[in-house]
Amino acid sequence: MTDAPAPRAAVLLVDASLYVFRAWHSIPNEFTDADGWPTNAVHGFTRFLLELVERERPAHIAVAFDEALDSCFRNAFYPAYKANREPAPEELRRQFAHCKAVCAALGFVVLAHRDYEADDLIGTARLAARAHGLRAVIVSADKDLSQLLEDDDEQWDYARNLRWRADGVHARHGVHAHQVADYLGLTGDAVDNIPGVPGIGAKTAAALLAHFGSLDGLLARIDEVAYLRAIRGAAGIATRLRAHRDDALLSRRLATIAIDAPLDAVVPFARGTACADTLGTLCQQVRFGPLTRRRLHAVAGLDTTPTPSPA
Repeated sequence: MTDAPAPRAAVLLVDASLYVFRAWHSIPNEFTDADGWPTNAVHGFTRFLLELVERERPAHIAVAFDEALDSCFRNAFYPAYKANREPAPEELRRQFAHCKAVCAALGFVVLAHRDYEADDLIGTARLAARAHGLRAVIVSADKDLSQLLEDDDEQWDYARNLRWRADGVHARHGVHAHQVADYLGLTGDAVDNIPGVPGIGAKTAAALLAHFGSLDGLLARIDEVAYLRAIRGAAGIATRLRAHRDDALLSRRLATIAIDAPLDAVVPFARGTACADTLGTLCQQVRFGPLTRRRLHAVAGLDTTPTPSPA
């Protein structure tokens, strides 16, 4: 009997925006920085980040932020992409800047780009890390990111403490990892204003992909759809697919995560040295309490006696 091979070293790829927004919506707006601006999202995100790093103690970590809020490359070929979202208020934009500063001060790699979303930066980082022999642990509940999973990569819904690999995607979403973008091409995504094919929901999309294997296979054999007894209203679905073929292909293109975004960070995203001065200044500016300061200093490997908080 041979011993099982040791698991490969991992890089944590954190979808920061998800956890910043979650803190923004869930934590009462009772914290302010030295200038009087709200900091509830900063406090919540920092607690999440500290708990994650204390638990995993990663040697490799990259934290991806969304800066392409209205300038994503997808807007160039589909201006309506995410046009249903209200612009982030200044109170939240300032907090995103603080959250990025916390990550940088701790020595974590920060990924952000004006033309590429956090998903694209994570997808590109995952590919780059694999070239260095690392597997990826994607920290996010976003179903779109499941399309990136291969082999021993994992996705981790941290809030629910659920982890899955490529072979677990079907149980969660009804389609395989390599079919996620095709699935979204059919169903669309109201959150991102991706149209999809009208009248095709999750169950129908999953059934179509189970039968045809891919969106391309489905569209190439569209005449067969009307005769599928397992799909209710198959004739009408075939008609809609013919009428909205271009919408399906466009939607898949919008939902496909890029893996060629420019990365300024040095692969394989090893944790760097924390900056005590920057961290101390940031703690003063954001007005972190003594416990958070101690945890930040401990995670950073610095003297755990924090700078006194202002009276």
